[in-house]
Amino acid sequence: MTFDRSIKIAPSILSADFANFGQEIQAIEAQGADWVHVDVMDGHFVPNLTFGPAAVKAFRPHVKTVMDVHLMIAPVDPYIDAYAEAGADVLTAHVEAGPHIHRTLQAIRGAGMKAGVALNPGTPAEAVAHLLDLTDLICVMTVNPGFGGQKFIDMTSKVRALRQMIGDRPVHIEIDGGVDTTTAPLVAEAGADVLVAGSAVFRGGSVDTPQVYGDNIRNIRAAATGS
Repeated sequence: MTFDRSIKIAPSILSADFANFGQEIQAIEAQGADWVHVDVMDGHFVPNLTFGPAAVKAFRPHVKTVMDVHLMIAPVDPYIDAYAEAGADVLTAHVEAGPHIHRTLQAIRGAGMKAGVALNPGTPAEAVAHLLDLTDLICVMTVNPGFGGQKFIDMTSKVRALRQMIGDRPVHIEIDGGVDTTTAPLVAEAGADVLVAGSAVFRGGSVDTPQVYGDNIRNIRAAATGS
């Protein structure tokens, strides 16, 4: 992974056809996805249950871009090595998921992955002020984590605060939740560069009509970049 601040669209496969993950991943990448976002939920930290390390390992051969794995689980540390072995490029843990996020980020980097830290809507930007030199990505949740398709919560002031805190560090700001052509320009203008989109990418398309995914991705990117 090389660092740049260009807008990256990261479709969340939580909105894909669960019976067809391999082809769905190939389809979104062929249609312009920059990253592939994998939402891992444990039914404990968040009220939903999704993918374990074995599923992520099965996705890996189909992902040719960046596999961005977002852990909405607690605890995190016992599973870091398993997700590294499964092939995650970026592994993101929530600052709210445990008392030792500093150690967690060290362990993620130590396992050979880029380290992300996520903030729930109610958690202030200042919660990561002392983590910036251990972090490759900050994920700003613009919904309460646990389910796709929720209404966007405006976190642009938090994004601006983070962008100022980051300065010239090579740290991505990712937005997760309710991203579409209306909200993408708001967060991009505030300083975000990775946009996770689920239903806004997958809505109306399929592996048989992948051009719909492409249209959706291009529309989000154009809205975010103003082009």
